[in-house]
Amino acid sequence: MLCFGYALIGIVRLSPTPPLPWIARAYVDFFRGTPLLVQIFMIYFGLPALAQNFGFIFSLNRLAAAVIALNLNSAAYIAEIVRAGIQSIDPGQTEASQALGLSSVQTMRHVIFPQALRRMLPPLGNEFISLLKDTSLVAIIGFEELFRKGQLIVAENYRSFEIYATVALVYLFLTLLSSQAFSRFERSLNPINEKSN
Repeated sequence: MLCFGYALIGIVRLSPTPPLPWIARAYVDFFRGTPLLVQIFMIYFGLPALAQNFGFIFSLNRLAAAVIALNLNSAAYIAEIVRAGIQSIDPGQTEASQALGLSSVQTMRHVIFPQALRRMLPPLGNEFISLLKDTSLVAIIGFEELFRKGQLIVAENYRSFEIYATVALVYLFLTLLSSQAFSRFERSLNPINEKSN
């Protein structure tokens, strides 16, 4: 469901009907143009402070703030990947599909998007790996993910090199595993490469 939402932002950016593409462009520019660390602070500390100015009192727990910040940031990058993937398909295919009586939605679903998805997979894999590594940033608000767990262990036994090296190896293992998974999925969508292998 989240992936559909991310893709929808990219598709909206291609819409000829204002103001939707302007809003999508502003969203993408903001979250791609500002540091993720700043976004985490804005959501965890800034949103409750802003709400308090309007008479509402609430607080976000660390997990919710981390998930929201990482998703909002990643959505901006994925939206651009989707937009670029769709635009890489020859416009003549859209014209031919509509000449055959397919609607815009049918054309996107059955003709354009399946081809674009193959071209999106490598950058989508890169974005997933970047997101995986970016989870370490949420340690700044005290959320106990992998890096934060390492910090807490170091605070107990002071063996910083060994602990951080272990954390780095775990991240490396996860990124290599993710890279292999995306590579296999990419090959499965390309029957020519699959047969040649």
